[in-house]
Amino acid sequence: MRDVAIIGVSQTKFGELWDKSFRDMITEAGMGAIQDANIEGAELEAMYVGNMSAGLFVQQEHIAALIADHAGLTPIPCARIEAACASGGLALRNGIMAVASGYHDIVISAGVEKMTDVVDPTPMIASASDQEWEAKQGVTFPSLYAMMARRHMYEYGTTREQLATFSVINHANASKNPRAQFPMEITVEQVLNSTMVADPLRLLDCSPVSDGAAAVILCPAEDARKYTDTPIYVKASAQASGTIALHDRKSLTTIDATVNAARTAYNMAKMEPKDIGAVEVHDCFSINGLLAVEDLGFVEKGKGGVAIEEGMTQIDGEIPVNPSGGLKARGHPLGATGIAQTAEIVWQLRGEAGKRQIDGLEIGMTHNIGGTGGTAAVHIFSL
Repeated sequence: MRDVAIIGVSQTKFGELWDKSFRDMITEAGMGAIQDANIEGAELEAMYVGNMSAGLFVQQEHIAALIADHAGLTPIPCARIEAACASGGLALRNGIMAVASGYHDIVISAGVEKMTDVVDPTPMIASASDQEWEAKQGVTFPSLYAMMARRHMYEYGTTREQLATFSVINHANASKNPRAQFPMEITVEQVLNSTMVADPLRLLDCSPVSDGAAAVILCPAEDARKYTDTPIYVKASAQASGTIALHDRKSLTTIDATVNAARTAYNMAKMEPKDIGAVEVHDCFSINGLLAVEDLGFVEKGKGGVAIEEGMTQIDGEIPVNPSGGLKARGHPLGATGIAQTAEIVWQLRGEAGKRQIDGLEIGMTHNIGGTGGTAAVHIFSL
């Protein structure tokens, strides 16, 4: 197995992109990554695209071939990767494995979702839950995560203010991110007074409906400096599965797929949680961000709320979380999220994150979840 490096990254602005089509966004991201890597499109040998549900959102299937065709990349092999909201993370993992195995040398992994072309995206998003036992019973993702939040509050004394603080920190970071959907600061009071969605989660606890795309270029580590002076090395790529339905779990306060993927990643990288300098976590709801801080091993189970309240996860804290603004404020175009997380860590490691730059960062992590934890992808990167 060969070591793998990232030599190029790109991300479109996230948001309600009425003037950009599905094709426009993925082409913009792909071209940006190609230019960042200082390569020609003809040098790409394969493409993996994360996308949850173009068939439901824009009535377009067969999207990998569509993208290759529209971008002028035919006849390279291309594949769509679907794992709900973890589609991007798995597209990255497939690209890494393709290069590591020696099957391909230069690969593009990307992610895209166009979510705003439907009046109500709720049924499309709910397709990532258990249809028989959850979605068709009227359960939505906000209500599923609300159950997890309520249980965490019951077992560990986690407060609404602590959950709200996670959103506040995300928005503070996003206010320095020109690609973010909501680049503005908010207060705890605004979170607590925002519209109730599913008790105890309110509107400002929830990630938005977003359009957007992102892309990364991968190559063998030994060749990386042919293309860039700042290659970023993949130290670990891990994936784990868990139950889709909440009722099949031993606990509502632990996402086992995260725990297992993180354990594999730490072992692969020969690292521990204390070695990670910054992390992009999958905070589709504030409670999931809190759970990730615990399940990735940064604090003991039940201590996430206190850690957030005390500033541990701020950009200048002990373990900076979501310097991009996270899913909550950067935005969450489902299939693009895992790739956008990677782009943020790459920019941070390169020292190219502008006003949100974390000083002296050497090791970063990404954490991408599908559904309520049916899939988890964890990656570790270094200078």
